[in-house]
Amino acid sequence: MKWLRYFSAIIAVLFINLSYAEIQPDNPFPRVKMVTSMGNIVVELNRDAAPITVKNFFRYVKKAQYNNTIFHRLVPGFVIQGGGYNQEFQPEPVFEKIVNESGNGLKNEYGTIAMAREREPHSATRQFFFNLNENTSLDPGKGDWGYTVFGHIVEGLDVLEAMAAIESQPFSDEIGWADVPVNPPVLQRIEVIP
Repeated sequence: MKWLRYFSAIIAVLFINLSYAEIQPDNPFPRVKMVTSMGNIVVELNRDAAPITVKNFFRYVKKAQYNNTIFHRLVPGFVIQGGGYNQEFQPEPVFEKIVNESGNGLKNEYGTIAMAREREPHSATRQFFFNLNENTSLDPGKGDWGYTVFGHIVEGLDVLEAMAAIESQPFSDEIGWADVPVNPPVLQRIEVIP
């Protein structure tokens, strides 16, 4: 019976490694197009600075896990966050949590994309956000972990601005959450640019 558990563990590791097959492995700065209900946003990812985060992001992209998710959180002048919930505000499945790479030298500046997480520093899974300002409070500080930036918008800042201008409810009684867009933008799909 021990050998069966050992064999199963080996198969699981091999399966995980296969599912992590790199997208454009020789491209340090791959680009993706986010097709949203408000227009397209092209993001250049930084595999050199955030290899684990980019690999994790591509894992969700490859399995079309971001398709038809919403931008569920909008704090004007701060961030717009998405990638974790469907249009019924139900959570989408997640893979395991990843290591925080916030000390990679990239800053939470306007137009950058970063990983959302819980209070625990190594708790990011699938949710991401766009910075709507120079958010230095989200960068790592003296002994504090920050939020991992892993790319920046190269086309579609006008779309980001349009999203940032949507009315956001400070608190939604219906959902029980803070900072919910009245009409959440939909992330229809993410395409890897050849």
